[in-house]
Amino acid sequence: MHFEKVSLIGVGLLGGSLGMAIKQRKLAKRVEACVRREASIAECQQLGAVDSATLDLASAVQDADVVVLCTPLAQMRELTERMLPNLKPGTIVTDVGSVKGSVVSELTPLVARANAEFIGSHPMAGSDQTGVAAARADLFQDTICLITPTQASSAHAVRLAQNLWKGVGCSPLRMRPDTHDDLVSRSSHLPHVVAAELANYVLSPAHPKEQSILCATGFRDTTRIASGSPEMWRDIALANRKHLIRVLGVFIEDLQEFQLALERQDVNVVEEFFTKAKQRRDQWLAQSAGSTFE
Repeated sequence: MHFEKVSLIGVGLLGGSLGMAIKQRKLAKRVEACVRREASIAECQQLGAVDSATLDLASAVQDADVVVLCTPLAQMRELTERMLPNLKPGTIVTDVGSVKGSVVSELTPLVARANAEFIGSHPMAGSDQTGVAAARADLFQDTICLITPTQASSAHAVRLAQNLWKGVGCSPLRMRPDTHDDLVSRSSHLPHVVAAELANYVLSPAHPKEQSILCATGFRDTTRIASGSPEMWRDIALANRKHLIRVLGVFIEDLQEFQLALERQDVNVVEEFFTKAKQRRDQWLAQSAGSTFE
């Protein structure tokens, strides 16, 4: 048993899956949650995501060893300010947010006021489905969880955060917050923008009605992540706009180069475009198949 009490603030896909995994693996004696709607209380408990749920934030975090923020990014600061008076000294506060720079810089000094400590986390797990009904206990199994401590972070707090994520099946990987945001802007945030624009453009009502009938498996696979939570991705795009704007610029330039090659009917450049993509993806698949992080 690692913890007496773990509190989850927000119980959607990630929060619900985390609660299920903690309970299944017996990582805490008790998992409590704070939710926004009365109907969510019974739903969370019926699905086995938590031991108990409440609308009362103060009650949810009282005496918690670990508090995990599982809400959209834009809600985290306000919730943290509200729960400060009820955090016991030494509590570890962490999160599941996809952007770390702004979250770490805002929440670290806030949480320190309560003699507690904030350690940023980002489990690289998810789904296009949303809500606690889509949660599952094995969501984090064999995934990476990025841990983003600062120079001021204590070794004890970092170790506890790592132990939490290791306990639910993740391989923790430490990284500076800004480095994290730079890397995920390309590997995670850019693909969501691209998938969303494909869905917006191809499925636009301005096209003939037959257009959507011709969207088959390739289109479905490529745009799957566009079904993710608009609220969550709004917050992510705005919070990481510095890096996302830059990588979008490079991406657009690459597409313009391909467009120019088509206009020139440059067979070699067009073929190289597809060949290079296949080689790089095939190599990535081969490398990622057996990779682990400690």
